[in-house]
Amino acid sequence: MVNVTRFTPFDDSVDELLRGFFVRPMAFEGAPQSAQAIRVDVRESEKDYVIHAEIPGVKKEDIHVTIDAEQVAISAETRNERVVKDGERVLRAERHYGKVYRAFTLGQPVDDEKASAKYADGVLELTLPKKQAVTAKRLSIN
Repeated sequence: MVNVTRFTPFDDSVDELLRGFFVRPMAFEGAPQSAQAIRVDVRESEKDYVIHAEIPGVKKEDIHVTIDAEQVAISAETRNERVVKDGERVLRAERHYGKVYRAFTLGQPVDDEKASAKYADGVLELTLPKKQAVTAKRLSIN
């Protein structure tokens, strides 16, 4: 009698490796955790939302904010402008260069016509007034 075995090129060890690859959170090696996301504080009052976003080391020309109803997106780009002089060598470079992006949804649509933004000391401050709710108008029938 001949024993027949099933050949599986992808055994359990490969499955476990792939499962771990997709389930475990990914992090960029060597990049500080704070460089991967824009940290924000969001406060709400009756009239508006006030957002403080930490974006250190970025020029205000490289920051972009888009508002679409209650969706707010903040993106920024830092560039590597390293100047190495003759006789110097870089011993360690830990600063993050590249693009960062953060988007979130607020609880109410924003009046983008009255929205304002200020950037100072690495903190972006957005003042986003809430849109006034349109009340239903009752028509009289003649």
